[in-house]
Amino acid sequence: MSGHSKFANIKHKKEKNDAAKGKIFTIIGREIAIAVKEGGPDPANNSKLRDVIAKAKSNNMPNDTIDRGIKKAAGDVNSVNYEHVTYEGYGPGGIAIIVEALTDNKNRTAANVRSAFTKGSGSIGTQGCVSYSFDQKGQIIIDKEECDLEADDLMMIALDAGAEDFTEEEDSYEIVTDPDEFSTVRQALEEQGIAMASADITMIPQNYVALTDENALKQLNRTLDLLDEDDDVQAVYTNLDE
Repeated sequence: MSGHSKFANIKHKKEKNDAAKGKIFTIIGREIAIAVKEGGPDPANNSKLRDVIAKAKSNNMPNDTIDRGIKKAAGDVNSVNYEHVTYEGYGPGGIAIIVEALTDNKNRTAANVRSAFTKGSGSIGTQGCVSYSFDQKGQIIIDKEECDLEADDLMMIALDAGAEDFTEEEDSYEIVTDPDEFSTVRQALEEQGIAMASADITMIPQNYVALTDENALKQLNRTLDLLDEDDDVQAVYTNLDE
């Protein structure tokens, strides 16, 4: 997996989201609501909620906004009617795309996602058409500038906590976990005071595909921008070699 600067991609996404914090806060707010509905409002007894709170903090969501979201969801659990939906398809040049959404209206979301693919000269496929070429993993990215530990020391903390893999990049460290071990590893790092640029369950491509045609890249970016603007869309994964 070396050679792909995940940290650069994360910084790019955060810079984009900084111009539209409402979007990322909407995403995290829905994730908080789902986590509370599924496991209750106490983070001490709800590992999924702890993970979402950590994600919220890494995106600079204010503590009072997080607390309000938890209380709102806890006070009216029956009003939380979001559903997880996943779409798979292809962009120009056969680039694989996975779209994860949380929606209260599947028809609206499906129409918007299909439109985004169409406008970028891509196509929606059947369930499983591209996900077989991705691995679901916990992924934690640590900015070297924000970490005082030596690489070996950080690696041992991560591996001792249950991480599968540790990679050193030019500007960051990447820790990969089994999805079931993600919460444990993330919490172990948090307890050591280690700042995380990103910590989430993600889909990692088994192979990356280069897209050299400028027009195809422009069309793909159009699809990705349209998906990014959709409040229902939680995450988008591709196998594009950036």
